[in-house]
Amino acid sequence: MKLPRRTFLHLAAAAAALPAMPRFAWAQTYPSRPVRWIVGFSAGGTTDILARLMAQWLSERLGQQFIIENRPGAGTNIALQAAVNSRPDGYTLVSVTSSNASNATLYESLPFNLQRDIVPVAALSKNALVLEVNPSISIKSVPEFIAHAKTNLGKITVASFGVGSTSHLAQELFKAMTGIDVVHVPYRGDAPALTDAISGQVQATFSNVVASLEYVRTGKLRALGVTSATQDTTCRVGQRPHAAVANGVRETLGRRYREVGEGYPGSKHQGGMKRRVT
Repeated sequence: MKLPRRTFLHLAAAAAALPAMPRFAWAQTYPSRPVRWIVGFSAGGTTDILARLMAQWLSERLGQQFIIENRPGAGTNIALQAAVNSRPDGYTLVSVTSSNASNATLYESLPFNLQRDIVPVAALSKNALVLEVNPSISIKSVPEFIAHAKTNLGKITVASFGVGSTSHLAQELFKAMTGIDVVHVPYRGDAPALTDAISGQVQATFSNVVASLEYVRTGKLRALGVTSATQDTTCRVGQRPHAAVANGVRETLGRRYREVGEGYPGSKHQGGMKRRVT
């Protein structure tokens, strides 16, 4: 793929450039030095993978290094704060995810304003989450998972990639919809959560499809279903698009999940959840 330099702003991988950027910073000589790209999750997760792929692409075509800096913690708030505190010169990018949008509602007070302090550049992807279990557990469908959880209240451990993340919200919504009680185990990113799910330290996880795909294909994890509401061929788990979720759970979960888990602050769905995360 060959694209002119001026298309950079449309290819910055769901990143956001800092505000109040002087116009001269975007002259044809940009970038004239390395660009820092902050990611709010640990290495190996979906956001990190996408950022590194795009950073490599941009580095090769723009002649300057785009350097990934992982700053996990506080539901991506640490990374966003680091970006906001940087010089507004166009040489700091930050990956903005739906977790950042959710945080505007979930946290009572934040030291920054996503709409005011960050300028959106471009969208990179839209991903579903997948509910998956360690294959040592004899659960092969979402109804079986629900039944097992109801007979083992408070004993099933389910990982997420951070408190207040879409992975966490999907889990809480799933609990509310099905009446189950599982133990939430938060991690600083998809990669460590998946590692413990594979090793059996936790029994299940809500993870991004991108980060989970190879583990499902190789049998290290078993996919039960996804959070999307439609049959979208861009999101596949192994060779099965949206691994079977019976009794309408997939469609309902997908529709309601989108209402509370996607969009930027100020969207019509922002008020869907009011609980404070501490």
